[in-house]
Amino acid sequence: MSPELISILVLAVVFVIATTRSINMGALAFAAAFAVGTLVADLDADGIFAGFPGDLFVVLVGVTYLFAIARSNGTTDWLVHASVRLVRGRVALIPWVMFALTGALTAIGAVSPAAVAIVAPIALSFAARYGISPLLMGAMVVHGAQGGGFSPISIYGSIVNGIVEREKLPGNEVTLFLASLIVNLVIAAVVFVACGGLRLWRQGSVTEVDGGALKGRGELRDQQQPTGTGTTTDPGTHPSPSPTTTATATRETAPAPTSSLPLTPPRIATLLSLVALVVAVLVLDLDAGLTAITLAVVLSAVWPDASRKAVGEIAWPTVLLICGVLTYVGVLDEMGTITWAGEGVGGIGVPLLAAVLLCYIGAIVSAFASSVGIMGALIPLAVPFLAQGEIGAVGMVAALAVSATVVDVSPFSTNGALVLAAAPDVDRERFFRQLMVYGGIVVAVVPAVVWLLMVVPGWG
Repeated sequence: MSPELISILVLAVVFVIATTRSINMGALAFAAAFAVGTLVADLDADGIFAGFPGDLFVVLVGVTYLFAIARSNGTTDWLVHASVRLVRGRVALIPWVMFALTGALTAIGAVSPAAVAIVAPIALSFAARYGISPLLMGAMVVHGAQGGGFSPISIYGSIVNGIVEREKLPGNEVTLFLASLIVNLVIAAVVFVACGGLRLWRQGSVTEVDGGALKGRGELRDQQQPTGTGTTTDPGTHPSPSPTTTATATRETAPAPTSSLPLTPPRIATLLSLVALVVAVLVLDLDAGLTAITLAVVLSAVWPDASRKAVGEIAWPTVLLICGVLTYVGVLDEMGTITWAGEGVGGIGVPLLAAVLLCYIGAIVSAFASSVGIMGALIPLAVPFLAQGEIGAVGMVAALAVSATVVDVSPFSTNGALVLAAAPDVDRERFFRQLMVYGGIVVAVVPAVVWLLMVVPGWG
């Protein structure tokens, strides 16, 4: 049995054990990286640690630390109220606002994980407060980021168009951008309907009345259950309220009046820190994780009482999970497993079959690794059969790009990990499973669909 095949089988075993024995998959993956790296790939410790995602570790820690402080001092509550006012109380519009916001950020040049790191904590705080499915809100944020991610001036778009030009392939920047935007928009609409979005439309709105107080109208989830009425629900579920609960919905589900959330000095400083994070990442091109953790430390130093518990609220289990899995993927990359799989597919003599398999390889590997890195590896692998003229280059490149990025909802990808880490007041194991199942569905379905729509017709 080849070393590459052994490494893939070990990864499958890690998934099975983690699922059946409730062991943190990251810890298992670290052990697997040590075993496979040492016994199969003949790597030393430095070779194994070469795959450790230090940048992602700092992003996860820094962003969750900063937003833990924001939750502690009430800044996220203030932002939630501001979001309600922005859409005139229509809670159902908020997921689409988040989709559009992250899409706009990536379209104008933000790196996708940076946009998600900025938007996801605010979006998921809103979801927790109003009983919106965290899966719905997280998916809207990630798909929004990917929807705008291939504009001609974006990071992803510039990279892919540069690869196409370097490989002397026919290219179309507008087609690439529209393909990603339309696919992610359609997926977002499907997720919106499947995860309770229509219920949000029916439940009414939250409007500003009575001199600025926010009152609930409809069936918003109770924020504080009155004694003897209703039931406590898990975020993301929407049980029908009891008659008593419905009768008291306005009183019990309404957010606190705006006047009860004044802009205190800690909240003002936190808001300024969030603005500084956006400017540092989008304008100054600074690292999101290092910037976030620096801002969090400054806030902690000035207001230690409000920030004392924030370190404990960093999503440490998620950090272990993601860093362990990506370290093992790094071992796979070091020993050539990913290249081995891609070259095996590229050697298939049937171009259409090779095309769909490359799309699936891009989706599967990208669910655990760098989307940009996978695109950079797969597009050149497609060159030999694109040169035969049987496959349209424009459609093939678009299909590969979409397949390799739409799966970033996976909890093992950077964007999915940020969503998982940013969700407050959720059962993280349950949310992790939801993201993993949803990511699996996307991996299974989307590559075949984009292949059928973009490759088979022979675009370009």
